[in-house]
Amino acid sequence: MRWQEGCTDSGRLFREIQERGYRGSSRSVRRWLEPLRSAESPTPKRSEAPTVRQVTGWLTCHPDNLSSGQQLRLKRILADCPELADLRRHIAAFAAMMKNLDGRLLPRWMKAAQGSELPPLRGFARNLSKDLDAVTAGLTQPYSSGMVEGHVNRVKYLKRQGYGRANFDLLRRRILLTP
Repeated sequence: MRWQEGCTDSGRLFREIQERGYRGSSRSVRRWLEPLRSAESPTPKRSEAPTVRQVTGWLTCHPDNLSSGQQLRLKRILADCPELADLRRHIAAFAAMMKNLDGRLLPRWMKAAQGSELPPLRGFARNLSKDLDAVTAGLTQPYSSGMVEGHVNRVKYLKRQGYGRANFDLLRRRILLTP
């Protein structure tokens, strides 16, 4: 029965049985499903394939933070797709540079990334070279502009709340008086 397979949408079930010759109304199908809905709902079937978001999270996450099941699934995915294995290697090298503040390795990483078969990775490396000094400084120095960025985001939020109609005096008061 489709209900045990996890299909609980009355509209979908109605269309499926209508294709098989059912001449009743969708309301009849909904009424028939009401007792099933009040009982224990079926467990929906989980897809075997992970989502793109899951795989992206596994690729960008530190390997120690993955569960053994996630590590196993990622290992199978990387074995089936050598492009993703190559991407994971580049991501790990870049993450190590960020963690260890080792910006002197950036030119070597960029050269390896530009030699990759992956166009998005090559584009990322090419765009890093446009402002190489700033990126190298960001990967080398322990300073962060995080607080400044937070204040900029807060000011932009306050400006958006005024919908462009707030004059400078009102905006100044809101910025200075808003915690």
